[in-house]
Amino acid sequence: MSQRDVERALGRLLTDEQFRRAFTNDPGRACREAGFDLSAFELDALAAVPSRALPRLVAHIDERIRRLELPDPEKEIP
Repeated sequence: MSQRDVERALGRLLTDEQFRRAFTNDPGRACREAGFDLSAFELDALAAVPSRALPRLVAHIDERIRRLELPDPEKEIP
């Protein structure tokens, strides 16, 4: 359990679109793959944040501090 990892996960949810999508699909896996050491309680608390609320918050964050999302070359149509 780590307050720092909770804060880091929240930051990633607000600044990283790819992480946000992965978290929406599978919160535990997304956090493990990102290296966050969260307790079950912490993970449940983060997963309880309504998924529709995050994009509204993100809209208020300056683009200069958001993670640049590059297109996935495997998903591009040749």
